[in-house]
Amino acid sequence: MSLKNISTYFFFLLLLSTKAQAQGSSSIFDFLNLPTSSHAMALGGKNISLIEDDASLIFHNPALMSSVSDKTLNLNFLTYMKGSKAGNISYVQAQGERGTWAAMAQFVGYGNITETDSWGNILGTAGALDMSLAGGYSYLLSDRWVGGVTGKFLYSNYAGFSSIALAVDLGINYLNSDKDFSLSVVAANLGGQVSAFGDVGERLPIDLQLGLSKGLGQHIPVRLHLMFYDMFHWSKGYYSPDGSIKGLQVFLNHLNIGADLTLSKGRFWIGLGYNFRRGYEMKAGRSSHAAGLTLGAGINIKKVKFGMAYGNYHSGAPTLSFTLAYSFAKDKKTNTKTTDKVQPNTE
Repeated sequence: MSLKNISTYFFFLLLLSTKAQAQGSSSIFDFLNLPTSSHAMALGGKNISLIEDDASLIFHNPALMSSVSDKTLNLNFLTYMKGSKAGNISYVQAQGERGTWAAMAQFVGYGNITETDSWGNILGTAGALDMSLAGGYSYLLSDRWVGGVTGKFLYSNYAGFSSIALAVDLGINYLNSDKDFSLSVVAANLGGQVSAFGDVGERLPIDLQLGLSKGLGQHIPVRLHLMFYDMFHWSKGYYSPDGSIKGLQVFLNHLNIGADLTLSKGRFWIGLGYNFRRGYEMKAGRSSHAAGLTLGAGINIKKVKFGMAYGNYHSGAPTLSFTLAYSFAKDKKTNTKTTDKVQPNTE
């Protein structure tokens, strides 16, 4: 498929998503916004342009599958709210000279919730669960362009009330390895409900995202990352019905920034990031602006990769992310011809 055809399809779906956003109503399946990668979480919690041999990043951008080593299995665990369990698993495999496919699953189990009547009498307990099953494919369009798509089956069940939805993520990445520059655009969660919790349907958390990553040079092993997300919502009323929010804050509510330092030829990395919206929201919940801060580190030793990150996603307790990956392939292989200059040397 040509770049022109993929771009036409991509922007056609963007138009559909814009129409869906204009229709309003509340969104469901917000668990899709939780971090799925320790490296991405360390960079503020969101990143779609980081070029790494990291299978957990494909949840953020399907075009990044082409940067992952053949036959890689990735596990991620997230400490979320007390009593809950969250995590994901992914498997990536190269197909031919230009293709890469992946299978993914994500879940959040909220534990048992106590049910009471209007008088406070305990009626029993009920469970709550969010999950996603997905399959994706990326294709190397040229030496610098990669396109990717992920199809997702979404399911939520809260105390016996359930909802099912189907969604698609579309991503495209441009990589200039000579200048250590990466640019990505992602349209996430395009789709709708198959069955609703009640009589009225709700929209998915459709999201248009733009991300950039830039290395500072061969002798300065630092990359800077900038990402804009939720780009359909720019009105002050969306964040503050009383109009008290300032214009600059509206802009910053869409901004995620980060930087990472790589050491020992990429065998170690240290990341730091900040998410402005989370900082504002946590401050409103009587936390400090530092709540938007994230940090993490990782190690890559041959076929094994491990990373961990720290952040705040609710006022109850800090959130920790742990990522472990292993490549079963005999030889390291990716379908992105230009990534060798910017990816860590893990041999």
